[in-house]
Amino acid sequence: MAEMGSPPATATSDRATDSPARAPLVLLALILAAAIANLNLAVANVALPTIGAAFDASQTQLNLTAVGYSLGLAASVLYLGALGDRYGRKLMLLLGALASIPFGLLAAFAPSIEVLIVARVLGGIAGGMCYPTTLALIAALWRGAGRTRAIALWSAIGAAVASLGPLLSGYLLETLDWGSVFVVTVPLAVIAFVLALLFVPAHINESKAAVDNIGGIISIVMVGALILAINFAVVPDSTTLAVTLLIVALAGAVVFVIRQRRARNPLYDLHIAARPPFWVAAVAGIIVFGSLMGAMFIGQQFLQNVLGYTTIQAGAAILPAAILMVLIAPVSARMVDRTGSRTTLLLGYGFVFLGFLTMLLLWHEGSAYWQVGLGYALVGAGVGFAQTPAAHSLTGSVPPTRLGMASATADLQRDLGGALMQSIFGALLTAGYAAAFTAAIGASADATTVSSSVESELTKSFDSAEAIAKQYPQYADQITAAAKESFLAGDQWAYTAGLIAVLIGAALVFIFFPRKDRESALVAGYHATDTAAPGQTT
Repeated sequence: MAEMGSPPATATSDRATDSPARAPLVLLALILAAAIANLNLAVANVALPTIGAAFDASQTQLNLTAVGYSLGLAASVLYLGALGDRYGRKLMLLLGALASIPFGLLAAFAPSIEVLIVARVLGGIAGGMCYPTTLALIAALWRGAGRTRAIALWSAIGAAVASLGPLLSGYLLETLDWGSVFVVTVPLAVIAFVLALLFVPAHINESKAAVDNIGGIISIVMVGALILAINFAVVPDSTTLAVTLLIVALAGAVVFVIRQRRARNPLYDLHIAARPPFWVAAVAGIIVFGSLMGAMFIGQQFLQNVLGYTTIQAGAAILPAAILMVLIAPVSARMVDRTGSRTTLLLGYGFVFLGFLTMLLLWHEGSAYWQVGLGYALVGAGVGFAQTPAAHSLTGSVPPTRLGMASATADLQRDLGGALMQSIFGALLTAGYAAAFTAAIGASADATTVSSSVESELTKSFDSAEAIAKQYPQYADQITAAAKESFLAGDQWAYTAGLIAVLIGAALVFIFFPRKDRESALVAGYHATDTAAPGQTT
């Protein structure tokens, strides 16, 4: 199957040029395949209230629906990336695109919430076949400046698709039922499958070494438990579950490291991962992608709860971020080639910092749209500048037979970064909201008339406060006003955390990431070492 529709042998084996034959069609196929995962990650959240009403689902079930796709994707990418390196990246890409079709339909027409959760997890595993192989194939098929430009377009369009997911979901939910948000990725998977089958070359710089299957299974347990632990950390009454999952994740990490040090052909080569262009880029990407997901997470609630935007209006408000990510991608690629990854990363961090500063200072009740758009635009510009050097450094500092490892790491940047920042932002928002509302109740002339159960609901969340307002219409205006003020107090905590995270990330890049000349020398040295190493095929 991997060979069906492949270009002639000269197109798949001749590396004298910087790009494959029919490069635009190849890149389009890879971008669309990656978009399957990017869109699936973004479309569910807006539909959760409708899904909850349709199935009378609990909050835990809705959380699992939201996180199911990223759980399946993040838990599987390390293993599936290694399998792609060994048995064929094109084959893995085709299988992932093909499997996305029935799993997308199963999610769209799920008869129960349990089936929907299973479909989301299975869809994430299918995405784990597609997503890491797309970047691995770009790194294998392009060289030099052509590779940098291809990575820039791949990363920018992928991030833009994820950003536009809420807008698309909101539009569909205006006229169709909740299942429509899952159907939308099916035609995308069909087109990606056909284009990949016809135009993507096969078997470029793939490994002939055996895959560490034991390490793969451990990685699934380790990453899956970590993703679940992060997501359940902010769910009420789930502390025991979150701590248990975290212990499983930490134990899995210890066992995984021991296994990778002893395995003849480790799934995740820790010696390669210790290279500065690799590990610094990995951490930098986690913070940058996490910042984007965190800004969208808090921002959507701010726009709807405080400013009263509709779902579609809130989704459309993100457009400046999506547009700038795409527009800045070619600029970022040129900067990486001209000034190096370090400078470009730091520039991206600077824009993300300004974005959070704008949110901290200008986002308040009554904010004009230009203030909202400015915050999103700055974060989008920062991600546009930073994501290309991060992906470029990951793929450029590994041997060709380890591109699946680099690509899987690039995927984990988004999933772990998004889970971490959303959980941290959510916890701070919740804590800040509760503290502010508790203080507001204490300062109220009617404080003695508020029962402990009502106070608990008021301080739990903005939605809970709105529900109480409907029960007590005589106090509705006061409750809503207090809820908005408390939300604004909580989101200030979240934006401050974002600023701190960005400063930490920028410091790591500034101190540990090599400058351009040093980076080039290191990459050349890595290439010489890797090509001379036994068992490496180039």
